[in-house]
Amino acid sequence: MTNQPQAAQTNQPRIALDEEARVGERIAVATPATLMWWKFRKHKLAVISSIFLIFMYLLAIFCEFVSPYLPDDTSALYKSAPPSKIRMIDADGNFRRPFVYGTDLSRDPETLRAIYTENQEVIYPIKFFTQGPTYEFWGLWETDMHLFGVAVLPDIPQEEQPRVMVLGADRIGRDVFTMTVYGARISLSIGLIGVFISLGVGIIIGGISGFYGGIIDNLIQRIIEFIRSIPQIPLWMALSAALPLEWPVLRVYFAISLILSLVGWTNMARVVRGRFLAMREEDFVLSARLTGSSEGRIILVHMVPSFLSHIIASLTLAVPYMILSETSLSFIGLGLRAPAISWGVLLAEAQNVRSIALTPWVFWPAVAVISTVLAFNFLGDGMRDAADPYAR
Repeated sequence: MTNQPQAAQTNQPRIALDEEARVGERIAVATPATLMWWKFRKHKLAVISSIFLIFMYLLAIFCEFVSPYLPDDTSALYKSAPPSKIRMIDADGNFRRPFVYGTDLSRDPETLRAIYTENQEVIYPIKFFTQGPTYEFWGLWETDMHLFGVAVLPDIPQEEQPRVMVLGADRIGRDVFTMTVYGARISLSIGLIGVFISLGVGIIIGGISGFYGGIIDNLIQRIIEFIRSIPQIPLWMALSAALPLEWPVLRVYFAISLILSLVGWTNMARVVRGRFLAMREEDFVLSARLTGSSEGRIILVHMVPSFLSHIIASLTLAVPYMILSETSLSFIGLGLRAPAISWGVLLAEAQNVRSIALTPWVFWPAVAVISTVLAFNFLGDGMRDAADPYAR
């Protein structure tokens, strides 16, 4: 009887060694992509942030369907209305499907401020996949299907229809949730476009600088130092102010993307240049030269993919910089302008004391900006840790 505990104790180290050996075998045969995924999923904040960003980009892609109204739908009955209270239990204690009460508008006799009160005698059920204002999805086809909303009442003008304001309304009666979702399309896409342009410019110029070295390297580095020595905000202001006021929204959008990428390529160029200086004497580069590969093929096919994981990590950290840059330019009136809808444009219309004191819900676009930037930063941290899967 006394030998059984001793046998169990001797089996425990053996089981631990066998488990460690199995883990070691899995790591030994795993591909670098698999190792990166295993290491990335250990970063819980990065995983949560990636899910949040996927959700935000889905909102941006399907903003016409997700939002219950159109961005230019105004209502005199809902000017500066607070967020609607979505309920499931009515005043009599009965359980119902999600609904909102009717709204009665009155005025404060002294300040003339609008006062919105719930009319518990009128109930508007919230319907999913319901009909609403007609829109063109990505300009391809017309439809009136929306994710949610209240039923459209017949024989009532559009501006007097009952509404469900998830995030309230602005000073002219537009739905803040609809405006925020529509603004996500421009604010999130302008970051990606600007980053990809700066990525291309940075890889080309940084690759040339690090691959050839010598006079070319010195010349490119002096140009980069000159660009980085210019204060960024005045440079943005000068370039943005040079855009003609009569340009359409789409042209201004691409011009702002180009401006942001022309300023932001220097960081990527220096990263690529440093990696090229370290790799240009490596054996695989010398082998590619001996086999007769062209210089362009050596750079794009052999050298760039060898540190692609580091480029991906740098991209995830550069996107929030682009988003903040666009938001800042639009906020001070030098970026996108109405009728364009971006988070910066929406915040520019709320930069007054009256909005802060009376309608604080119009600052929901700022919450979207902060949440997205934090998510990109957490994702970048996870990507940076996973970029070197063989580190302990």
